[in-house]
Amino acid sequence: MISMPALLGLLAFVVAPFLLAVVLGFSNLRLGSPLPLEWVGFEQYRRIFADPSFTRALFNNLLFALVVVPLQTALALVLALLLNRRLRGIALFRTLFFMPVVFPLSLVAVVWILIFAPGPNGTMNAFLELVSLGAWTPHDFLRDTRLALPAIMLTSLWQGAGFQMVIVLAGLQAIPAELYEAAMIDGAGRWQQFWHVTLPQLRNTMIFVVLVTTILAFRLFDQVQIMTQGGPHDATTTVMFEAVEAAFTRQQVARGAAMSVVLFVVVLLISWLQRRLARQEREVA
Repeated sequence: MISMPALLGLLAFVVAPFLLAVVLGFSNLRLGSPLPLEWVGFEQYRRIFADPSFTRALFNNLLFALVVVPLQTALALVLALLLNRRLRGIALFRTLFFMPVVFPLSLVAVVWILIFAPGPNGTMNAFLELVSLGAWTPHDFLRDTRLALPAIMLTSLWQGAGFQMVIVLAGLQAIPAELYEAAMIDGAGRWQQFWHVTLPQLRNTMIFVVLVTTILAFRLFDQVQIMTQGGPHDATTTVMFEAVEAAFTRQQVARGAAMSVVLFVVVLLISWLQRRLARQEREVA
């Protein structure tokens, strides 16, 4: 049962701002515009969906989520499996893998700007030239329309995998040891134990991880703002970036509010679909 302080916090910081965004999305409010507001109905939504910049931002968000969510979830699972061992010094490795989550996103973005520095002396260019035995030619990752979004994806994978790793690791440690002992008695090898014991027991944990990672993927803003400012040529712009630019740079508050509502609806539909598919798989199983 939800406590009263938690309910008040939910109403004040989640429900009320969302309802305000919904109301403003039906107006033409601009910063400094005179009152009373002019109500324009769904005109703001018609305008944003007719805007190529917004549709490109929505596409970038979907592409980012389609790539980052499965890769980050898989990486978190692999790291959790590697760190779920009783070895001397394992706590140090767990801390090292989790450390990027603690760092502010602004700091992470600045560090990766240095890593993606153009020219042969850039860290990423030098590394790729080394592993390719000189076949790699230096690129300006953050100003290349083909490489800018993958560069941000790589930054997000590195920064966020530790958070999912901790959740999966907790799920692994909650699996009863008796299940593995029974599987070993039945002659199951490590691979069979993973498929028939570990994954089924991690089902709810993995669903939670995928849901949270999807929501965070659609909230992509900080890396874009700091690393590319939405460029080059809208190659990395996102819905949140477009909403902030509209509301605070161009002072089109109503337009930014409408974009925020669209983003909320998209995330809500995707989360509902994921839970629906997971429930259907559980019923079939």
